Amino acid sequence: MIGKITTGKSFRGCMSYLHEGRLQENEEQQKLEMEKKQVEVIYYNQCFGNKKELIRQFVEVAQWNQNVSKPVFHASISFDLPDNGKLSTQDKIDIAQELAKEFDFADRQYVVITHADTEHEHLHIVANRIGLEGPTASDSNSYRRMAEYCRRMEQAYKLTKVLSPNKFLKPEQRVAQSQRVDQRKEHLKAHLAKAVKQCKSVKEVKSYMEQKGYEVELGRGIAFTDQQHVRFKGSQVGYSLTDIEKKIRQVQTQRQVQQMQPKNPARDQCQAYEQEPKSLADQLREVISENEQKEQKTYLKREPQIHYFRAALAAGGELFADLLQNMPEEEPETPSKKKKKKLGQDQSYHIGR
Repeated sequence: MIGKITTGKSFRGCMSYLHEGRLQENEEQQKLEMEKKQVEVIYYNQCFGNKKELIRQFVEVAQWNQNVSKPVFHASISFDLPDNGKLSTQDKIDIAQELAKEFDFADRQYVVITHADTEHEHLHIVANRIGLEGPTASDSNSYRRMAEYCRRMEQAYKLTKVLSPNKFLKPEQRVAQSQRVDQRKEHLKAHLAKAVKQCKSVKEVKSYMEQKGYEVELGRGIAFTDQQHVRFKGSQVGYSLTDIEKKIRQVQTQRQVQQMQPKNPARDQCQAYEQEPKSLADQLREVISENEQKEQKTYLKREPQIHYFRAALAAGGELFADLLQNMPEEEPETPSKKKKKKLGQDQSYHIGR
């Protein structure tokens, strides 16, 4: 169960929106908008009648205290999807009456209105902060008071529990700021990212987001309201009007560059192959290859060059020693051998001449 409170200046604007929806371009579209909302007023307190009669009655009472600039109190209560069909009409009235007690307007004018234009069942309570007697209903600490009220109603009617904001929880129940994820913003960002890629202008983005169930406000800036009536400015999710226009231009430029590039079947085939998911066998081959490379780096370390130089000297020394051992020993020269040697030298001298 989620509750939201706003205060405003105009009963006419608030009542017109709740009875007829957003203002459309022509009567036919306005009728379709009304049919879509399926408006039903299920409870009146100190007031009665159709839209015009309600506006007149609220304005007449508000004029009793013109010092209050924002006499309109508007609360919206949205129930979680699993709670659809759990509550009867009387249950919804009782929940609205408890809200009136919580915010001190039980003795003032208010109406309870239901819509059926979203998947979530939800209520709207419009009240007059000004009464014929007593002080103006206070809207101070409305965020905390609404959170506490929603938790009580969830328990009383056995509805789906929604965590309160961190600052209203006990220390042991709080979630770290880094772990908190706003799913509303994440869904909105995802839709906008797709819209920017597909659309060629801001108007097309607006149309795309409306098809996704968002109400889009487009002016100097841009804002989005989801089906639970939660409003976000584009800048809150990184998509201000300027950002959207810039990103659309970037996407268009990229497409033009791709179209201007000459076709290269081999390159396209290679890119397509790289984009294809790898099979289990390919993944195993890569793992085995990486492990082999690691082993080679580990066991085949490059040794210093001096190591090989020393090894060569050692091997040469061993070989030289072997040669010396295998050489025949010289016999001692006898007189007859010396005579033969001298005779041989004389013969070679005469031949040389």
